[in-house]
Amino acid sequence: MNEPSDPGALALSGYASVFGVTDHSGDIVVAGAFARSLAAGGAGRIRMLFQHEAGEPVGVWDEMFEDARGLFVRGRILSAGPRSRAARSLVAQGAVDGLSIGFRTVRSRPRPGGGRVLTELD
Repeated sequence: MNEPSDPGALALSGYASVFGVTDHSGDIVVAGAFARSLAAGGAGRIRMLFQHEAGEPVGVWDEMFEDARGLFVRGRILSAGPRSRAARSLVAQGAVDGLSIGFRTVRSRPRPGGGRVLTELD
């Protein structure tokens, strides 16, 4: 179903996760970790949140896929709602310039010295 376009939406795209890079928790995501989850529903089932606030989505994800570098995402911060307007403004002004994702670990293994190798994520 095609929804009406939002002329005030702010488009964004980039890598939500990069493969083979140790994160702040000592975890490393491997290529293919998102494949099963993406095949099960793709971008349409993932909510775009601001500051991980689940009660108030701020936009929609139009596309998600894995490539050789990582999990690439493309979406829009919508113009409706106070949280959306605030998020859109902060991103447009450069005050927010990063992306954080939440995920559920399906399969992982410990890394020597700490952290995990994340092999399947939802």
